[in-house]
Amino acid sequence: MRFHTRKWIKPQDLNPNRTLFGGRLLEWIDEECALYSIVQLENSKCVTKYMSEIDFKSSAHEGDIVEIGIEVVKFGTASLTLKCEVRNKMTRESIITIDKIVMVSLDAHGKPKPHGKTEVEFVKDRLK
Repeated sequence: MRFHTRKWIKPQDLNPNRTLFGGRLLEWIDEECALYSIVQLENSKCVTKYMSEIDFKSSAHEGDIVEIGIEVVKFGTASLTLKCEVRNKMTRESIITIDKIVMVSLDAHGKPKPHGKTEVEFVKDRLK
């Protein structure tokens, strides 16, 4: 799994228990998956269709640095299925895992748009 983004846990990210608010973490994951899908599918109109069971494994605290990892599971006709893990950057302890996140490429009318992709591409390879 490749870890793409790091987040520093700040006071505004905490819940009343003084640990990372799960909703904030899911917001970060959703944004990261959208950005990843937009780059992979070369379409700025990608949306989240589905997230499987969310497994919170540990907490994060103010001052912690977490990193978000994403891995492609499958390319569909108009979709990209990802899995995600968020872990503590310093301890490598897993904070959350999501086994299946389905992102869909849309056309100008908001309908699924076939993307024609079958494997992960790196931007540096597109520039050759």
